[in-house]
Amino acid sequence: MRIKALVMACLLASTGNAQDGVDNVAPPEWLSETLLSPHSNIATSALPGEITSMPIGAIRLDAVGLLSPVQTGLPADLWAGTDAATLANLFRAQPSEGLPAILSFTTMLALSELNPPPDATADSELFLARLDMLLARGAIDAARALMERAGPTSPQVFRRWFDVSILTGQTDRACTAMRANPDIAPSFPARIFCLARSGDWPAAALTLGTGEALGYVTETEGDLIARFLDPELFEGEPPLPPDPSPTPLFYEMRVAIGERQGAATLPLAFAYSDLSNVAGWRAQLDAAERLARSGAITGDQWQLIYTSRVPSATGGVWDRVDAVQEFDVSMLSQDVEDIEENLTPAWLAVQEAGLEVAFADVYADRLLRMPLTGEAAVLARRIGLLSAGYEQVPQRAVAQSNAERFLFAIARGQSAPPAPAGAMPRMIAGAFSQPGIPDRYARFIRDDQLGEALLRASLILADGAGDLDDMQDALRLFRALGLETVARRAALQIMILDRRG
Repeated sequence: MRIKALVMACLLASTGNAQDGVDNVAPPEWLSETLLSPHSNIATSALPGEITSMPIGAIRLDAVGLLSPVQTGLPADLWAGTDAATLANLFRAQPSEGLPAILSFTTMLALSELNPPPDATADSELFLARLDMLLARGAIDAARALMERAGPTSPQVFRRWFDVSILTGQTDRACTAMRANPDIAPSFPARIFCLARSGDWPAAALTLGTGEALGYVTETEGDLIARFLDPELFEGEPPLPPDPSPTPLFYEMRVAIGERQGAATLPLAFAYSDLSNVAGWRAQLDAAERLARSGAITGDQWQLIYTSRVPSATGGVWDRVDAVQEFDVSMLSQDVEDIEENLTPAWLAVQEAGLEVAFADVYADRLLRMPLTGEAAVLARRIGLLSAGYEQVPQRAVAQSNAERFLFAIARGQSAPPAPAGAMPRMIAGAFSQPGIPDRYARFIRDDQLGEALLRASLILADGAGDLDDMQDALRLFRALGLETVARRAALQIMILDRRG
């Protein structure tokens, strides 16, 4: 045991600060207790575990994905040398906001169809962790598609699928699935909710009384459920106090009785429900900004909400909306003078909200086709370098400064020319001029722990402002493993977005 502990300590030290906070990362606390205990991951006996068998052709959840190795370019044995628990902790440790290139890459990893780790069990801890990372980012559609690809029959998968269905307005479907699955034992609140949704109000009221008598429904829960079942009895009563950490089940009940809580301070998964028109435009704007930053919605989805109405107030998000709308009108009219006038205010607005890449994805291609001059042209090229079409920018324009020549070299994947002054440019220049696997990752590659190395490198680059030596090695790893697009986009975003402040 001492030798094993020493080896693990050496491994952790060899990859820098990326390992901090990746041990025993818990699932989201806001998930509904949809099912009655015991859950599938809680021991019900002290007897030795039985040998697990699986019919030929049965689904192994840890292998389920939406993107094949052909689509991702990743080897099917990416997880071969790492245990499932380590990978699960690394997935759950990935942040919900950060450098867009890294957010996109780790989301792709979570959706990839890969062979399970060698020690994968029926608990499917890696699959659950992939789901939890997506849910933490508010990527509800992706999480639901992944669960439905697998089939939400496992109790712990069904628990997440039930909550996602509620947050996306598919409550009747969730309740129908619960009734149709004999292996699912719903909790009293979930049973009451589904009975009421089906119109069986007497049975729902009886179940509430039974749950309270047996202690399965708390007093606070009972107050909310009683109002949900018969709101007319509580007319004239003051509203319930806000719940700082509701589950999706109780959140939906509050919506049903007209006491909708704003999702701005709730986990990102709840923000998805604020995208609907029921929430009001201000709530939609807040949700769109949060979800665009996490990569859960596209730039086009964000822009559609931003330009859907005319702001009726000033300050904060309203000023940002106004600036973007002024620019959007300029782009629609293709008035070059107006575009040059409105581009900088719009850019400052999206910088304030951390939405630069979403803005670039929407407008960069059209901007680069405009005959802009001066500072507007320089800014347009920078915006283009943040977009998915970053490689086209050096083909369309001639660099006008040393700093721009440096960015163009990164976009082409060339060994960078002498870097502009500053530690960050020197770090990136080193990453693009030193080929090969960095020493700190060599052991992972040798031991077939490729996926683990990529997840740890992603943690290092996540916020774009870590230790420079660690960041350089992480960029070198991505390049050495053929993930050139990830490395180039991450480097460009580190330079242009400059998150260090």
